[in-house]
Amino acid sequence: MINGVRERGRDVHMKFMHLGDLHLGRTLMEFQLIKDQEYILNQILAIAKDQSVDGVLIAGDVYDKSVPSEEAVRLFDSFLCRLAEMKIKTLVISGNHDSDERLNFGSSLFEAKELYISAKYTGSLYHKRFQDEYGAVNVYLLPFVKASQVRYFYPEEEIQSYDQAVRVVLSHTEINQKERNILVAHQFVTEDGTEPVLGGSEGAAVQNVGLVEKIGVDCFHAFDYVALGHIHSPQMVGRETVRYAGSPLKYSFSEVNSRKSVPIVTFGKKGEVSIELVDLKPNRDLRHLKGKLAQLLNHQNIESPEDFIYATLTDENPVSDGMGIFRLTYPNTVKLDYDNSHTRELEQLDFEQVTGNQSFSELISEFYKKMYGSDISKEEMATMKKVAGEAGVMDETD
Repeated sequence: MINGVRERGRDVHMKFMHLGDLHLGRTLMEFQLIKDQEYILNQILAIAKDQSVDGVLIAGDVYDKSVPSEEAVRLFDSFLCRLAEMKIKTLVISGNHDSDERLNFGSSLFEAKELYISAKYTGSLYHKRFQDEYGAVNVYLLPFVKASQVRYFYPEEEIQSYDQAVRVVLSHTEINQKERNILVAHQFVTEDGTEPVLGGSEGAAVQNVGLVEKIGVDCFHAFDYVALGHIHSPQMVGRETVRYAGSPLKYSFSEVNSRKSVPIVTFGKKGEVSIELVDLKPNRDLRHLKGKLAQLLNHQNIESPEDFIYATLTDENPVSDGMGIFRLTYPNTVKLDYDNSHTRELEQLDFEQVTGNQSFSELISEFYKKMYGSDISKEEMATMKKVAGEAGVMDETD
């Protein structure tokens, strides 16, 4: 060890692993993912050991909910303990899904184990300074922050947007640009108005983000590397060294073809930053199968039956209990839908023309007949009305 950094051969380089959007405690439809998350965190620990990383940067959304489950908290606790046992520095910020106070609990005590947590903006950036043979490496932690939070500390500044808020925070931070500087942040970052590619599982608040929440990538010019969280699709923004790690698992159907990885960022002397993306391989992948039921369940076509499956059937006639049949072969089938002449016809329908002055019962009856080629039963209609009434989309007298 030299100044707290592992020695590798003749040269000593400080190396960090970048993680984000763990969303511990998340589910995929009705399937619990805690065991899948434990599997991928164990894989991440193995990569950290194999790569001899000096530190791990966790860029927010540690948990999926502000009040995480007991299982999720235990899993994160175990992950942090194992990093500490490996003598790896860990730096964590909160995301918009995290509870500031819950994530911040015990942070002062944890610093003795080189676990550094910044869960709430307090008027200045939390900052840790490390040393290697090339000098100082400064890591700044910016937890998820809103314009209103920054206005509280700088009432004299004009802060109407998230972009202005982040620029004010950075303008009030002393950054020695002769040294190597890292920022860990959880924000929606754009380049010249071009938005990052969404993974699809970020949630409505991110997917419908307005102009006020966007941060221009140019505000990060003082940093050699920016470890971002918030977007679940791994990607760079503007330059190679401003990057979203992405979520470690696929959390939505739109991510079936995505490739998950962790960036390993190595720092040489000032201006020398190298990034290696190490692939992550889940215990149960999320895959999309499309075709006729008999074809998809032919024993010659069956592979990895324990994977999460999104199935699209092209059979012209609906298969009775298609989900139940599919789950006999693929027990973790999460969704089943159809793509045939009936569904394509429905996609072309003019909604206003179809609805007119029709009642809920008339609309449902017509939809059912177009979809399945038969009349809806009284029992099925009663169920549809009950669900619609509970959802507040129809008058109970309809």
